[in-house]
Formats: sequence, structure tokens, C-alpha cells
Amino acid sequence: QVQLVESGGGLVQPGGSLTLSCAASGVTWDYYAIGWFRQAPGKEREGVSYIKIKDGSTYYADSVKGRFTISRDNYKNTVYLQMNSLKPEDTAIYYCATDTNLFNLWLLLRPEYWGQGTQVTVSS
Repeated sequence: QVQLVESGGGLVQPGGSLTLSCAASGVTWDYYAIGWFRQAPGKEREGVSYIKIKDGSTYYADSVKGRFTISRDNYKNTVYLQMNSLKPEDTAIYYCATDTNLFNLWLLLRPEYWGQGTQVTVSS
């Protein structure tokens, strides 16, 4: 059984940094990637970044490219999202998720497993 648990959210000033963690259990090599997604109030959920399970390659949405970095620690079964130069528009609930299929995970935003989410608020 797959379980994803996010942590690390909080309140940060514009220009500040936060690191989110996604502790993953039960995710085997059959899964394509673990991704980070976010949903701001009144907006649809959107993909932020993902890291492939097998080779660790990464992908970023244009809105976060150059500011966010996704990484993983295989020993701790944890995926991180380092967020720098945060902007008020980054305010959202951030979720991690996984699926065996990139189409479901990233294009349809209907992965098989979601975490419970962690709130990130960027405000002065």
C-alpha cells in the first residue's frame, strides 16, 4: 500500500525559502514518478515538478523553473521540494502524488495516490 506524507509548509515572506518533504512508503520501481502539485484558493490544481523513480530525472513547470528544485533521498524514501525566491502567487496547498503512468500523473492530474497536502503561505 502506497502512503505519501507531506511536511514542511508554513508562512514565509516574499523572497524567502521553504523546503517541503514527501515521505513515501510502498512506492516501487513500477511507479513512474513522484510529483509535487499545488492548489491555490479558487484555482485548479496544477503540476509543479516531478522526479522519475528509475533515473531521477526531473521536470518543472515554467512558473517555478529556476526557483524550485526537486530532489530525493533514496535511503530515507523522501522527495524534497526546495522553494526559493517565493512569491505571493506561490501560496497554495502543496501535495505530492504518484502513479505508474505519466499521463495520469501529470497530464490528467489523476494519480493513483495523493498525500494529504501541506499549506504554504507567502505573505509579508
